[in-house]
Amino acid sequence: MTPRLFTPFDAGRLRLANRIVIAPMCQYSAVDGCMSDWHVIHLGHLALSGAALLTIEATAVVPEGRITYGDVGLWSDETEAAMARTLEAVRRWSDMPIAIQLAHAGRKASTDLPWKGGRQIAPEHEHGWQTVAPSAVAFEAGENAPVALDREGIERVRSGFAEAARRAARLGLDAVQVHAAHGYLLHQFRSPLSNRREDEYGGSLENRMRLTLEVFDAVRDAFPADRPVTVRVSGTDWVEGGWDIEQTIALARALEARGCDAIHVSSGGLDPRQQIPVGPSYQVPLARAVKQVTGLPVIAVGMITDFEQAEAIIGTEDADFVALARTILYDPRWPWHAAAHLGGRVQAPNQYLRSQPRQYRSLFDMNGSAET
Repeated sequence: MTPRLFTPFDAGRLRLANRIVIAPMCQYSAVDGCMSDWHVIHLGHLALSGAALLTIEATAVVPEGRITYGDVGLWSDETEAAMARTLEAVRRWSDMPIAIQLAHAGRKASTDLPWKGGRQIAPEHEHGWQTVAPSAVAFEAGENAPVALDREGIERVRSGFAEAARRAARLGLDAVQVHAAHGYLLHQFRSPLSNRREDEYGGSLENRMRLTLEVFDAVRDAFPADRPVTVRVSGTDWVEGGWDIEQTIALARALEARGCDAIHVSSGGLDPRQQIPVGPSYQVPLARAVKQVTGLPVIAVGMITDFEQAEAIIGTEDADFVALARTILYDPRWPWHAAAHLGGRVQAPNQYLRSQPRQYRSLFDMNGSAET
């Protein structure tokens, strides 16, 4: 019997070969928002992994929406052309579907590269700029406070997401994920810890969800109807009085009613006071809670490293997909090894078919997509 982890599943009209997706992972290696040769290497080798879907890292829809000055963007002809060159190279050797995560970092923008400390860079310094947010509340004490977005600023955000989605469509990307998690702008609007507004974008749950839903609608309208649009959310802030799983369920139901194709449930990132019970599958209960009360396909993520662990998440229907991030950076052939362990099959490029171990003679599908 085929392991559940290696059964196909549909996300909207996109048929995925198995239940393993590669989560978006920032590389902080772009120049003025433009992808570099590093992205060809990074995305190229992950596209040979045997997973069902590859997601491009958080991609800023406007320059001030970048987390760092090294973030990828999709706000101009130049950033679109750089991404097109990267995708052309990757697709030459892999037919894995590719999605993109569109994002705006809000008050968590204008920071240094992680390997340089990752601290906020003040607007007057090189590589820094003025951040924006729902309210003028800094992420951490001592940081330069963001400017609260006015109506014109909110419209710029919505338009940025929509225009980036149109560019993603021109690039032939197979799906778009709206980044509404990890303490970035859309999450900042939803959490009462960061949103102190008194207009129609603050106060009640309906008001705090408004921008997330407006952005989803704008992206959905801008991206072809036959390609999926999904959303990534933080299921909880892990801080008392913040965003929580009950509010996440309300958001998921609203997104489902609007035609969302899947929801990716992560957590945290909004407040330095968060107390996260980190451990294997620590976020899976959040995914399960959403799956139990909606019809949305659900993606679970977070310290999923073991083959049996991933199979159990799918087999018990806690989620429909598992997303791998650091796990697949450490082991880019994780899906191959999981298939060998569980008795599944994966697609491998023709050039690698001879690597199949003797004891796993049925591991590879013999229709690798690589050019010869």
